[in-house]
Amino acid sequence: MPTLSYAPLSDRSLIRVGGADAQHFLQNLVTADIDGMKDGGASAGALLTPQGKILFDFLIYRLEGGYLLDAPSATAADLLKRLTFYRLRAKVDLELLPEDVGVIALWADNPEAGTDLGSDVNGALSAVTDPRLPALGKRIAGPVAELAAKLQATAADIAAYDRHRISMGVPEGLKDYDYSDIFPHDADLDQLGGVSFSKGCYVGQEVVSRMHHRGSARKRFVQIESSAALPEKGTDITAGGKSIGALGSSALTDDGAVSLALLRLDKVAQAKDNGTPLQCGDAEILVKLPDWASFSLPEPSTAD
Repeated sequence: MPTLSYAPLSDRSLIRVGGADAQHFLQNLVTADIDGMKDGGASAGALLTPQGKILFDFLIYRLEGGYLLDAPSATAADLLKRLTFYRLRAKVDLELLPEDVGVIALWADNPEAGTDLGSDVNGALSAVTDPRLPALGKRIAGPVAELAAKLQATAADIAAYDRHRISMGVPEGLKDYDYSDIFPHDADLDQLGGVSFSKGCYVGQEVVSRMHHRGSARKRFVQIESSAALPEKGTDITAGGKSIGALGSSALTDDGAVSLALLRLDKVAQAKDNGTPLQCGDAEILVKLPDWASFSLPEPSTAD
């Protein structure tokens, strides 16, 4: 049996989206296919700028009578304000839930455990397998203290969950990238079920669709490993002294450190072909594509 751990994610907040027009409102606004979600279902998603860059990212849970958006607490009020701006005359109710109603992550030390993490917790507003990647475990939304007392799992903290997330190769807004800086493809949202290419129009859709169909995404978040501790988020990753990307979030391991990084894949391929080591600060690093990734390193000859 795998060992289960749980962590109340106090850095996440919940926004309830309800009302007669909630489904139509979200379907025409965010990257995820809301119409394709069933009751009790979930999806990753984002709200983009008109230029197609990520303005907010979140998880979406479908409930009876509405939806919950699981978003970073640091920008939840801004997200609510932006949703209110887009609401206009639609019959949509928007509410930022109180701090004691939040999100708990539940995961196994053996990722092969996948979705088999026990039954749903009584009293939860939502309890779903993480829609980005089953190996991440479950997300449980509701009254945190009450739900945590019912879990037969080992208590952990946000740092432990982030270490698990990083080891699975899944980036998150604010922790790995700043908002309004990158496209959904850069953040691997297209790979993690957060972007629909068949649902029709939403804010920023034309740019994202064009990148997808042209295969023009040159940057991606990938995993990196190092035998030494890594510097702070945003530090340049270099090949031959030239920047090819930037560091995201990192975690220490028994063997050194693991991290996520947004890199130019063509430059990584070129460095690999030339035998040029990659550096982040004083640390030499190795690049690893996530196990779930369907993208690959391009031929070195395509690098410009």
